[in-house]
Amino acid sequence: MGLATIRGWPHRTPDTGHRTPDEGPVRGAGNGATSHNATRSRERTASRTPVGAAKKQAAPIFGLAPEWLLHDGKPLATATVLSHPEQLARLEAACPEAAATAVLAGDPCYDRLLAALPHRDRFRRALGVAEGQRLIVVNSTWSGGSLFGDGEEGDLLPSLLPRLAAELPADEYRTAAVLHPNIWHGHGPGQVRAWLDRARRAGLVLVPPLEGWRQALIAADCVLGDHGSVTFYAAAIGRPVLLGAFPEGALDPESPVAALGRTAPRLRPYDGLRAQLDRAVEEHDPGRYRALAAQVSSDPGRSAELLRRVFHGILGLPEPADRPASLVPLPLPAYEPAERTAPLRVLTRLLGAGPPEIAVVRRAAPAEEEPEEGDIGWYAHTAVHEDTRDPSRLRIADVILRYGSADDPRVGPPAAWTADVLARHPGCGLAAYVTGPGRCVVRARGGEPLRLSAAPGAYGRPDLCDPGAYASALHAWLAAGKSVSEAAASGMTVTTGTVQHRVSVEAAY
Repeated sequence: MGLATIRGWPHRTPDTGHRTPDEGPVRGAGNGATSHNATRSRERTASRTPVGAAKKQAAPIFGLAPEWLLHDGKPLATATVLSHPEQLARLEAACPEAAATAVLAGDPCYDRLLAALPHRDRFRRALGVAEGQRLIVVNSTWSGGSLFGDGEEGDLLPSLLPRLAAELPADEYRTAAVLHPNIWHGHGPGQVRAWLDRARRAGLVLVPPLEGWRQALIAADCVLGDHGSVTFYAAAIGRPVLLGAFPEGALDPESPVAALGRTAPRLRPYDGLRAQLDRAVEEHDPGRYRALAAQVSSDPGRSAELLRRVFHGILGLPEPADRPASLVPLPLPAYEPAERTAPLRVLTRLLGAGPPEIAVVRRAAPAEEEPEEGDIGWYAHTAVHEDTRDPSRLRIADVILRYGSADDPRVGPPAAWTADVLARHPGCGLAAYVTGPGRCVVRARGGEPLRLSAAPGAYGRPDLCDPGAYASALHAWLAAGKSVSEAAASGMTVTTGTVQHRVSVEAAY
């Protein structure tokens, strides 16, 4: 999928691909990535044509043009590694002097993705994706026309993320953001995190710039992206793709990534986001991007073998006969459950009283929002994390939440914390201390501490739905005049979207 040069590497700063106005436009060469290094560095931008240019000339193709490959008319590299024959054909046309150095060696990044596909469920659990949830991965490359850029089509991401938090029910969707490393480098990690702070407090997972993005793609149900290589890789492994930005003029129209722009559906940014994302998932044809996937690698699964052969050949060394070439498998990311510190507007509805069944819909939306499910019987309350950015919201919270270890000496044990919270916040009806996947300790005003535990799934795997939803369900049950003993007798059924969670209610001590 990418291009790499070996020996005689030209020095490139992190803004590689951006040209000054007097240098003319630059167009993307391939699918959008230099796949033989850790970063995705071949997404391209196009600058304006020089003022006063008498005739519009063909834009040089980034990575394949003479200015990147030649010095004094001779190839810089001993070997120019290409991932697919389509790149070779364009190299021969764009810079025939370097064609003799070309080597087809597949794509190690793609090979690692393919090898890790069987671990999709593990990656989803690592990201805290519960049964029935959809993981939406938002991806931006680093040009002005990208989803996070400042061009005519770009700069959508800052406005999209708050809308995703407001429109997507927290217990039915999980969102993650994958930003190109040069976004992090160019603006600085502190600035990037500050820009996305509101979305992170609403539950967004911000994937580190160099590692973890491949696992997020494998785990995704839909990728909302642009013309970057990560979005292309998502399509290549069969994930539904929705394009939020796509600057056709910045790309070689013959490149595979340009073909993605002609194939994938486009986001309508001013229409409802949830309906568009659901449609992208539900109407996705697994074979839609098969032709594009075929252009990622010349030899899927063999890049390690082919690259080692190239390296040893350049060094004049024989390959080890007793050790097959291999790539490092994608590691299993650390468990990162959802922990929303933004206030949550919670809608509940009692679906049944014997045994208790309560529907819960939670959103990180303004407190002024009214019930909107459309049916009589939905009631609203506010759930607020104790570490909310705006402590004044705790005064109006119906449910106050905390996440942590039960034996944390700073705030625990849960029985002590819940009693303290209710004493300090007289308007709060229930305090909930989430101690782990599928379980929490709660105390209603005037009551004793209770343990809520969701029944495990197949083979004993814990329910990964945020236990805060179970706390809100119990609060709604008690607010309707029902008793703890009724809930404890048979347990509760908490419904989030299309999933039912069986939750036991018992004394905590």
